[in-house]
Amino acid sequence: MKNKWLFYALLLIVTYNCNSSKTKKLTIGLAMDTYTEERWKKDGQFFEERAAQLGATVIRQVCNGNEQLQNEQVENLITQGVDVLVIVPHNSKTAAKAVNSAKEAGIKVIAYDRMIKDCDLDLYVSFDNEQVGVLQAQTLVGLAPKGNYMLVEGSATDENAFLYNKGHMQILKPLIDSGHITIVMEQYCKDWLPIEAYKQTQNALTKNNNNIAAILVANDGLAGGCIQALTEQQLAGKIPVSGQDAELAAVQRVIDGVQSMTVYKPIKQLAYAGAEAAIALAENKPTAATTRTINNGKKEVSALLLAPVAVDKNNVKQTVIADGYIKATELKMQ
Repeated sequence: MKNKWLFYALLLIVTYNCNSSKTKKLTIGLAMDTYTEERWKKDGQFFEERAAQLGATVIRQVCNGNEQLQNEQVENLITQGVDVLVIVPHNSKTAAKAVNSAKEAGIKVIAYDRMIKDCDLDLYVSFDNEQVGVLQAQTLVGLAPKGNYMLVEGSATDENAFLYNKGHMQILKPLIDSGHITIVMEQYCKDWLPIEAYKQTQNALTKNNNNIAAILVANDGLAGGCIQALTEQQLAGKIPVSGQDAELAAVQRVIDGVQSMTVYKPIKQLAYAGAEAAIALAENKPTAATTRTINNGKKEVSALLLAPVAVDKNNVKQTVIADGYIKATELKMQ
């Protein structure tokens, strides 16, 4: 009789442990850089939406552009026992410290949208950022094949800024070498601040007596700063300006003709892919097929890269509106 009850007791313990392991939710630590720009709020919302659909919990931290705080937040996520980490780094180099801490704790790490340099990263999920720069430059060269160009690039702490620039130069270099285009200003903007782009545009217009053929701008926030400076000189709509992120205000500027284009990156696709990859890594399952590897200074990192889309006034309805990224009722269509 005693052995019989011992058997049932052991059976209950095993059954409880099995059921507990089945019901235990995976926890994803999501360390984000900022919510200042419109797109990042959507990234966070879509990421959590997909994680919830797959039965995972997300603990989200936002460092508001403070790289030291971001590393501290990642340490906190590790202490909380997250199963996997997804990081949108403020600084692509200093975030390596956070990755190293996670790896020491046996936690896998994904760099989301921005690469993290010089560390043992497990996966990079982003858009083809070099292609973003190509699309921007192609559009502007089509509108202004000759003349003085300004290059208003992103933050020098963001690896993507250099990839956009690489894409820009892929298109511009042959025209520079032939003498058709002259770069009169090429500057990176601290922390992607529009005020930096505004000041740079003011200075370039002054130094060149307003003789600027095009302004190649890395994102929509910076484009807004450039266009403010152009407006003050009554040049808005007369000089082509690029952008990126398909922010509502930028798409309206595209429709109004004061911004030539923006680059739409289907954020929902990226966020869903990031959440799916995080869960797969945590469960030691294969992730979605990666498109290629990218060297981050320490290793060849498997990269899942999605395709960006150029948006101008001719395809707004077929792109951002058709996808539901922006509602037609939010725009004043001409």
